[in-house]
Amino acid sequence: MTLALLFPGQGSQSVGMGASLADAFAPAREVFAEVDEALGQDLSGLMRNGPEDQLTLTENAQPALMAVSMAAMRVLKVEFGFDVSAAAYVAGHSLGEYSALCAAGAISLADTARLLKLRGQAMQRAVPVGKGAMASLIGPKTDLALAEAAAAAGSEVGVCVVANDNNNGNIVISGEKAAVDRAIEKAKELGARAIPLNVSAPFHCPLMQAAADEMATALAAATIVAPVVPVVANVTARAERDAEVVRGLLVDQVTGRVRWRESMEWMAGEGAVTRFAEIGSGKVLTGMAKRIAPDAEAVALNTPEDLEAFAKGL
Repeated sequence: MTLALLFPGQGSQSVGMGASLADAFAPAREVFAEVDEALGQDLSGLMRNGPEDQLTLTENAQPALMAVSMAAMRVLKVEFGFDVSAAAYVAGHSLGEYSALCAAGAISLADTARLLKLRGQAMQRAVPVGKGAMASLIGPKTDLALAEAAAAAGSEVGVCVVANDNNNGNIVISGEKAAVDRAIEKAKELGARAIPLNVSAPFHCPLMQAAADEMATALAAATIVAPVVPVVANVTARAERDAEVVRGLLVDQVTGRVRWRESMEWMAGEGAVTRFAEIGSGKVLTGMAKRIAPDAEAVALNTPEDLEAFAKGL
């Protein structure tokens, strides 16, 4: 059975995330303490107790989601003897790509936390509140061609692109508010449902260029080594292992499309993955995996019981 580890992105956060792992395992508590120290912030307290509006802030949600994923990975290693090298690939959705690289030893835990804190702040700074928007196009008629047509209609009045190609039936567009509003109208004409997203900035579109520039500077100074397991990158949907290539792709990812459907199809096809394990908070990627690669097994590892059952089943 060929295994790939998946790491969730923004939207999977919730108050109480990681608490069961911290209560059950010292290695999880150690990860949370290390992240708190790296950031000079009681992020673990915010994760456990809220308030939700503070946890949802991009600059907090991004390192928090990574911390839960890394806590689960350390528990798997220390308590159950699982090593990341047992996986053929790692992949993460947007910020989850940083979690994947941290899990694969390419970036240290402290550096990953600091980079994600900066990434969240930079994304927030890049576009004034209210200028940008995102919308999810959903429904059985929703595919990439429909989303591209909707985005093209939006582009007639401003910046509008496909931001996240999650799976057929769930594609996200991003850009200037007026352009996204126009794209929503077009998507509905084409038979999709369109839901405006409650986000603080229009992620993964050209409006994020200022954030990409900030991340380019930070990543140029960061220590990045070759991951011990190839990472399937968001912007290429292919396995990458060269540290300098990875560094550049993390910059491109800020403005680029999250090609998640293609990444999953590649892993389940050419990559021959037959089992996906989502490591961290929530089950969003597990649901996507079941839709994109129905012949593969997909499990979410959220709780102590999940981790133990996974380790025993290997």
